[in-house]
Amino acid sequence: MTIRVLLADDQAMVRASLRIILEDQPDITVVAEAGDGVEAIEQAHRTRPDVCLVDIQMPRLDGIEVARALAGAPPRVVMVTTFDLDEYVYGALRCGAAGFVLKDAGPRLLVEAVRAAYTGDALISPSITLRLLRHLADRGTRTGTRVPAQPLTARETEIVQAIGRGRTNQEIADELFISLSTVKGHVSGITAKLGVRNRVEIVAWVWESRGRGWPPPEDDPVTGRHRMW
Repeated sequence: MTIRVLLADDQAMVRASLRIILEDQPDITVVAEAGDGVEAIEQAHRTRPDVCLVDIQMPRLDGIEVARALAGAPPRVVMVTTFDLDEYVYGALRCGAAGFVLKDAGPRLLVEAVRAAYTGDALISPSITLRLLRHLADRGTRTGTRVPAQPLTARETEIVQAIGRGRTNQEIADELFISLSTVKGHVSGITAKLGVRNRVEIVAWVWESRGRGWPPPEDDPVTGRHRMW
């Protein structure tokens, strides 16, 4: 399968560089480009890409508005930016973005983000993860945290914790000695129970819930005592 990508950035040289990186991969092709947010939405509807790489700051409409406009549509939006943390990050993820990658993160991470988005996974640049999650945790202390519609099972709790640590579906499968399809099934059930749309919003829920009675205590393998994750 070939992953069809739309590039949206107001700098032509940046788009050209991203195109070179992506089209060097045998399973990725760039089907369209856009120089602003309005054009990005129009091109997404016209060309129906699998993944949209969108700069967070663009003329007419920014990346957050593009993510909001395409939420629930087939294209998965991955934000690409030079900014490592601000309100844009949180807003983009809350609007359904399937990842957040810095422009200087390197070709490998960019390609991984596209592939992760295509398979329904999500990737956030490691350099921003810690500060982003601290930001989400701070917001969680100021706002209400959603309570699951149904209690999470023990296995679902394990998977939610792993997602909160940034593990991919394959890594979770390997750690828990279960199949990849089983992990995907659990993730689908978890999103339904939490009332979220994707793995990134699961991460937000985890970090908003810290200190509010979740996650449950677990046995420390060293001391044998209960500890919080």
